[in-house]
Amino acid sequence: MGKLFFRYGAMNSGKSTALLQVAHNYEERDQRVALVKSSVDTKGDDQIVSRLGVSRRADLLLSPGQDLRQSLQTLWDQSGDSSPGFACVLIDEAQFLTPDQVDQALAIAVLDEIPVVAFGIRTDFRTRAFPGSQRLMEVAHSLQEMKTICRCGSKAIFNARLGETGIIREGEQVMIDGDTARYEALCARCYLEAEHSAC
Repeated sequence: MGKLFFRYGAMNSGKSTALLQVAHNYEERDQRVALVKSSVDTKGDDQIVSRLGVSRRADLLLSPGQDLRQSLQTLWDQSGDSSPGFACVLIDEAQFLTPDQVDQALAIAVLDEIPVVAFGIRTDFRTRAFPGSQRLMEVAHSLQEMKTICRCGSKAIFNARLGETGIIREGEQVMIDGDTARYEALCARCYLEAEHSAC
């Protein structure tokens, strides 16, 4: 049986870099992987982009209403490959999946016996769970935290949205880094101290 893995961390914890490394490891052994990216993530268009400067085109740009399992089957059928199927499915920015798409990822892992590794952040700039991340926390076989550091050197767990006057506390849940917003990964102390100093 395949498993559904959720590897989560604050921004700048190396999630996309790790995803691209996993893809390389499979492909180095002549095993085909499917790289999936949500269309909600407009950064890099159809590219999975690492902050280290490495990028690669996603095999599937998934819209919110699209069936992940069916779309991957269609992608495989169009490839003309005679082997049994993908060796692994890798999902970037998995917080943008819908709960239904997370359930479809679970079905791919369990029923199709294809490992699915989803990389994403748990919470938004208000420290509230993204629906996709919440569902992944509920159903994934394995949860792995990917760590990064705050400006003070402690472990960062929050993704602060920055404005001209400091941390922004209200607004749309999704604003893509670099397009309309800037973010910084912070530890709980730095996040809360910034909140209280703004009062």
